[in-house]
Amino acid sequence: MTKLGEDIQEARKRRRIPTALMAQRASISRTTLHKVERGDPGVSMGTYATVLFVLGLEHGLAELADLTHDPLGLQLEEEQLPERIRTRKKRSQG
Repeated sequence: MTKLGEDIQEARKRRRIPTALMAQRASISRTTLHKVERGDPGVSMGTYATVLFVLGLEHGLAELADLTHDPLGLQLEEEQLPERIRTRKKRSQG
């Protein structure tokens, strides 16, 4: 979370957006923005998402829990797949 906050702060500074304007655009207080930029885990994910959207960085949110980046989850899922799958036979009407 600390790295995320630092990255957000750097992105804001690169865009030369003052904290007051950034907070206004994200509809949050300057105090909350300061918490976001510190990586405070008490701030809601929605607030982080809004700040990223204001910075034009929201595309990275989709990758946070992307299944392709979860090798452990994929391995566990693969271990639970059935060895054989049976299909139902259709009954003939007659």
